[in-house]
Amino acid sequence: MTALLDLGSRLPRRLWYEDDATAHDTRAWPPVLGALRAGALLIFDLGYIDFGVYARLTIQSVTFITRAKRNLVYQTERVVQRPASVHEQIVWIGRGDDRQLVRLIEVLYHGKWYRYLTNELDTARLPAPYGVALYYQRWRIEDAYAIVKRLLGLAYFWSGAQNVVELQVWATWLLYAVLVDLTDAVAEALEAPFAAVSLEMVYRSLYYFTQAYHRGEVSDVVAYLAANAKLFGILKRKRKSKPSPLDSLTLTFPSGP
Repeated sequence: MTALLDLGSRLPRRLWYEDDATAHDTRAWPPVLGALRAGALLIFDLGYIDFGVYARLTIQSVTFITRAKRNLVYQTERVVQRPASVHEQIVWIGRGDDRQLVRLIEVLYHGKWYRYLTNELDTARLPAPYGVALYYQRWRIEDAYAIVKRLLGLAYFWSGAQNVVELQVWATWLLYAVLVDLTDAVAEALEAPFAAVSLEMVYRSLYYFTQAYHRGEVSDVVAYLAANAKLFGILKRKRKSKPSPLDSLTLTFPSGP
């Protein structure tokens, strides 16, 4: 299963189901390329490495950010910057028709180097810290899959029949979309950012709303959840963690297409 997710809204734009369990992630590229618009920003992980696709994305005017393998073979065109903790250079990757210029960003964080590739060569348009911070937002995709599989039950199929599997996949993602919209409404009622509200606890709190609704005590689910947000643990607790060099960056994503 492949999902093209909007990082701003966390909603799936397109979904594809592949009945071959051994299919590699890169098999999803053709339909993904067909669904992308010029000017889009695409973030994906190492499972989708394909230099030919990178070139296609550039031709389609789609900016991408992804991780770079440790054994990446490249030829340096020019060095952009090289302070102690951030290395940035324009490099050549690929061979033949796939040979292309990309930007390699390397960041030292907690004693470990992290490497990223982007086809955005303009450092003013996409500074290195923003490139790294944007890629970090890719974890929202993992969050979405965790909610769909663990909380909403897509980790187990009702049947092995393909038609039933596909029905379950679409129904579960539809439920996820409704849950995201409900969580967004609760966050707005609480005057809190969406990221501060727990999708899981909103979902689990629906049981208590249902009980109160049948007793005739409430009718507005958003108002009920917002009023009992502390009781139900809907607002996430602030974690004590080591500060990140990216903490000072505030990234705002539009929720529109």
